[in-house]
Amino acid sequence: QVQLVESGGGSVQAGGSLRLSCAASGLTFSDYAMGWFRQAPGKEREYVASLSWSGASTYYEHSVRGRFIISRDNAKNMVYLQMNSLEPEDAAVYYCAADRGSSRPDYFTEDAMDSWGKGTLVTVSS
Repeated sequence: QVQLVESGGGSVQAGGSLRLSCAASGLTFSDYAMGWFRQAPGKEREYVASLSWSGASTYYEHSVRGRFIISRDNAKNMVYLQMNSLEPEDAAVYYCAADRGSSRPDYFTEDAMDSWGKGTLVTVSS
């Protein structure tokens, strides 16, 4: 049974940083593209970032590009999201997701994901 467990959420002031982690189990981790989505109160869940099985290809939603960095450690079955220069608009529940398909944003969509974590809350105060 695939499990994705997020951690690292919390409360931070605008301009601060957080590092989210996602621990994966029950799957051959290196077979999967991994990524992050987020959902703010009253809004739809949206794509944030994704990366290929090797980590060589990374993709970002335009509003986070240059501020967030996605990475993975296949030896530890972990994926990370380093979030810098956080803005109040980044406040949301962040979800880790896994898919055996492509990590490209046009394929790495909410409907296509094989597995989801339960999310970790990020709050950003102005």
